[in-house]
Amino acid sequence: MINLAIRDVRQSLGRYLLTGVGLGLLIGVTLTMAGVYRGMADDAQTLLRSAGADIWVVQQHTLGPFAEPSSIHDDAWRSIRGLPGVAETGNVTFLTMQVAKGAQDVRAMVAGYEPGRPGEPAFLIAGRPVTRSHYEAIADAQSGFAVGDRIRIRRHEYTVVGLTRRMVTSGGDPMIFIPLKDAQEAQFLKDNDAVREERNRLAQNPAINRPGVPGLLEAVGELQTANRYVNAVLVRVAPGWDAGEVAAEIRRWRRLQAFTSAEMEQVLVGTVIERAAKQIGLFLVILTIVSIAIVAFIIYSMTAGKLREIAVLKLIGTRNRTIAAMILQEALGLGVIGFFVGRHAAQLWAPVFPRHILLLPEDALRALVLALTACTLASLIGIRLALRVDPAEAIGG
Repeated sequence: MINLAIRDVRQSLGRYLLTGVGLGLLIGVTLTMAGVYRGMADDAQTLLRSAGADIWVVQQHTLGPFAEPSSIHDDAWRSIRGLPGVAETGNVTFLTMQVAKGAQDVRAMVAGYEPGRPGEPAFLIAGRPVTRSHYEAIADAQSGFAVGDRIRIRRHEYTVVGLTRRMVTSGGDPMIFIPLKDAQEAQFLKDNDAVREERNRLAQNPAINRPGVPGLLEAVGELQTANRYVNAVLVRVAPGWDAGEVAAEIRRWRRLQAFTSAEMEQVLVGTVIERAAKQIGLFLVILTIVSIAIVAFIIYSMTAGKLREIAVLKLIGTRNRTIAAMILQEALGLGVIGFFVGRHAAQLWAPVFPRHILLLPEDALRALVLALTACTLASLIGIRLALRVDPAEAIGG
């Protein structure tokens, strides 16, 4: 039975191997798509781990700061710091924007943080941490910036003093870390023209510009143009305390939303990455259908080309089960060739892919099972054709 399959493959070895390579490239794309999703989830987890926070405190009734906008006063950390079980707090801001380096623009997430507090970037691979309160930055190596580069964020230029690795968003945008005050200004402070227009509107408002209340106009204008907000407060829990219980106390007493690191990870994976996961799943289904169609076509063609030989086999007493097993073995051979070609192809182009590709052994095992299942289903067309052959055809014409 095995010799029959091997001898048949030898007669059309070139076409058989090319089909296996083509199927392998499809399997490689399938593994890459799965790796993209795994990479997105891993990037989200790396971002949360590097922040060093046990609890993320954001605006009430929001899923901020990544899934939804979040804005809270930058002095909220004082009331949070006084709660039992809170060891340390740190304000952070996040803003996705275009960062300019000369004539080049790079899409990045600019994060503001307080040095020495939760939210400080980890995984430095070059340079040094930020030591000045203004105009220094730490960039992820994926941004293409190097230590010493000058980059423009809004109205100011920053010097890159350090580089990190794997500090990217779930969408793949590299992160750039700058001091909190600078980040607040970049995100919340209006430009000069907007400030001027705002002051003109206030001056024309009779409810504010009252002669009997000196300084009211200036006070209101100062409040409306001040950058006194952050996107989140990161909390480290004291040893021996449960992060879930501390988060519940924050929600109860401070009227803010508080997520543990595990809950924030679920928010990122379950909301931010959910749509991408559905798209990737649909692509995997399409690729599976295409793979089955390709294998079915080539097996049908190989079977149709040897109908006379199959009739001879039946005439000499070969059982239908033996003929069906021969065709099934040829189809499974395509699946095995395709799997190894696809796995090596995915590993080959993963390092140069613009996104982080995480190839897991369990995904490779699923791909092998999927390839063999697809080839088994595709072989049914060839088996059906072979079993309908009349042995008398071996004698006729």
